[in-house]
Amino acid sequence: MSRPDSTTRDWRAPIQRLRVPLGFASSLLFIFFSRPSRATLIAGLPLTILGLLLRGWASGHLRKNRELATGGPYAMTRNPLYFGSFAMVIGLAIAGGTWWLGLLLVGFFLLIYWPVIQAEAHHVESLFGDQYREWAARVPLFIPGPHLVGTALSGPSFDHQQFMRHREYRAAIGVIIVYAILIARIVWQGSR
Repeated sequence: MSRPDSTTRDWRAPIQRLRVPLGFASSLLFIFFSRPSRATLIAGLPLTILGLLLRGWASGHLRKNRELATGGPYAMTRNPLYFGSFAMVIGLAIAGGTWWLGLLLVGFFLLIYWPVIQAEAHHVESLFGDQYREWAARVPLFIPGPHLVGTALSGPSFDHQQFMRHREYRAAIGVIIVYAILIARIVWQGSR
């Protein structure tokens, strides 16, 4: 894996810091411009739930900067948290019922998170060296490898305390709030 030069690292740092505030801003735009229906809510729900479950499963295996997470979903993708977020974004985009808004959200996600994924890969490689490089050689960066499912299921067990420490339940709360707002919009549109 090639090392980024200092110029490359410099432009990634602000993106990493701004990703959460930008996520909130995009959520507001999404809520304002979405045109949900009962059908779009139902169609988007499975991917949204899949993303939440993957994020939760991943957070129960992650011990940031202390040990390299290679078990559970980390046996299928080096970035299960971000892949779970990506599935949630697609699910919510479908639920929102506005195709151009969905494309905008997916594009926004890739624009913000792809540099973050690259920066984190370099950081983790600097922490774990050869152990990381060996793992990276067999596990895809983003899209889970379906052939690795057996490895993921037979690895170390989920740690509920880690899940709570990472406060991953907040993602579920956020999704519930967004779905409640979308449902309220449907009800409000139907009453007009």
